[in-house]
Amino acid sequence: MKFKKCSRESYVYRKEEEGNLLIVAVYVDDLFVTGNTMDIIKAFKVGMLSKFEMSDLGRLTYYLGIEVKQSKAGIEIKQEAYARRILKEAGLDACNPTHILMEFGLNMSKRQEDEPEIDATMYRRRIGCLRYLLHTRPDLSFAVGVLSRYMQAPKESHGQVMKQVLRYLQGTLAYGLKRKVVLRNLLATATAAIM
Repeated sequence: MKFKKCSRESYVYRKEEEGNLLIVAVYVDDLFVTGNTMDIIKAFKVGMLSKFEMSDLGRLTYYLGIEVKQSKAGIEIKQEAYARRILKEAGLDACNPTHILMEFGLNMSKRQEDEPEIDATMYRRRIGCLRYLLHTRPDLSFAVGVLSRYMQAPKESHGQVMKQVLRYLQGTLAYGLKRKVVLRNLLATATAAIM
């Protein structure tokens, strides 16, 4: 079908013809299709249906914990349900929220021998969960990066900073990324699963 593989993302393919752009992302048995006109998206679906048994799942609304909302005003992605799961697993789903991510001038260190260690496995798990949340929450990047430095042997003070980050998460659950439509044509997005 004359697609070119993206050099940076091996699962993304693009096709440009006569000023039309079609992008297809493949994940296991799911295809995510976007383009600058519905006509090229429909033509792609017809071409694929002639070769494979497929189901058209319509507009993309949810994918791997990422919620997608599309409208004429733009596209919004967020991970509110995933963030709630992180808080529930940490036992902080009813904690007091805050809008302060980290204390200004916070001085953390690996060399605090007199300070008790905390459960390193659980600490690493929470770091991993927060890292996945960064897809739609770049505001957490610095704090998660700092906390990641102490995964080898986390201490109580590191756990306290983690708790502060989770309290911030509780206070900002609805945060995500928005892209207002400034282009002439709203990119149409659809998904299909190959059976």
